[in-house]
Amino acid sequence: MSRYLYLALDLGSVLVPLLFSFYPKKNFASTWRAWLPAILFPALIFIVWDEWFTGMRVWGFNVTYLTGVTLGHLPIEEILFFLCIPYACLFTYVAVNYFRTTEPIADQGRRVTWVLVVGLLAVGIKNYDRWYTAVTFISLAVFLLVLILRVKPAYLGRFYFSYLFILIPFFLVNGILTGSWIENPVVWYNDEENLGIRMGTIPFEDTFYGMLLILMNVVIYEYRMRHGVTQKQGAPTHQNAALTGLIE
Repeated sequence: MSRYLYLALDLGSVLVPLLFSFYPKKNFASTWRAWLPAILFPALIFIVWDEWFTGMRVWGFNVTYLTGVTLGHLPIEEILFFLCIPYACLFTYVAVNYFRTTEPIADQGRRVTWVLVVGLLAVGIKNYDRWYTAVTFISLAVFLLVLILRVKPAYLGRFYFSYLFILIPFFLVNGILTGSWIENPVVWYNDEENLGIRMGTIPFEDTFYGMLLILMNVVIYEYRMRHGVTQKQGAPTHQNAALTGLIE
């Protein structure tokens, strides 16, 4: 049964969010015209990135925990990862902001972003010869720069606040994938291509790799919601009006 471990992690991660997506007072599932492209477009980017790095052996996969179905260098479980995990995280982002009673770190969102940009660029450029570190840190820094200089979203503080909650299941799932509580890792990393810093078994870079992925999901989702994308296009719903109010 070990060959179904990665698949089980994918499906287990999305199961609870999927069930609660039909909660009547906040029907996340009904906003599929917003969340579907918000998941698919970043998934395409990350799958290409993943294929590239797997081919370069920046990281790879332990066949013991895989069903054996592959596309290119990638197991099908890895491709599902970029669909299941973003859905669960995007649902968490919406849920956290639905239940909050105060505006989290609203005044600090831009300041936190600048700190991240400077730190990420410094580490990424200094470690230009480490593929995972350089590409991840510089890509996230550039994306954040575009956001604060051009897009200027009001929801960055809410994203950072929600990401703290997202990190809880992230450390659990990613911990298993990188070898916690199992004999060998599902996903192995070439430490010559990263900083060699581990949080338990999780490479330090994974936190920012995940941040870039989920932030891209959130940006597209917020854009689609703000522009009136609902189950019936052109007919704003209560859910859309509520989230549009959050963005404003």
